[in-house]
Amino acid sequence: MIFQPTTDPAVFHATLRDQFETFLDEHRSALHDSLNGLTEEQARRSLVTSKTTLLGLVKHATFVEKVWFDEGTTCRSRAEIGIPDTPDESFDLHDDDTITSVQHAYQQACAASRRATAELTLDDLILGNRRGPLPLRWVYLHTLRELAQHCGHADILREQVLGDTTPQG
Repeated sequence: MIFQPTTDPAVFHATLRDQFETFLDEHRSALHDSLNGLTEEQARRSLVTSKTTLLGLVKHATFVEKVWFDEGTTCRSRAEIGIPDTPDESFDLHDDDTITSVQHAYQQACAASRRATAELTLDDLILGNRRGPLPLRWVYLHTLRELAQHCGHADILREQVLGDTTPQG
């Protein structure tokens, strides 16, 4: 997985919101694409003592999107949304979780996040988070921070998974 940040000069001078959204989408794409070209076994391979796997990372990112941009904007409960109550549970993989199903769910969650915030300004408050009201600007920054961290995890895990099958020279 090679992360390619934008070098489009238009983004350099875009509005702050457009820059946030460009960076969020870059990280969303990188995390989504971390599963590309892997077998189901490779995507589920556990290489660390935590529940973190490549497939689990993308499943967790779906949870993150739904917490910040569904629960946050609609004030619906996690039970109503159909997501786990805790972040730790969001890494749990079920037998019917596949690369295709998890990537599709993530794409849908990201699209829903974009729709949920389309009419908001960076100063509008997100009212449904457990921390209390937060400006959209903070939610964007927090989500970007979390996605960047998980992209780093995915890079390392993918390198380890593929290292097992790459010929040594």
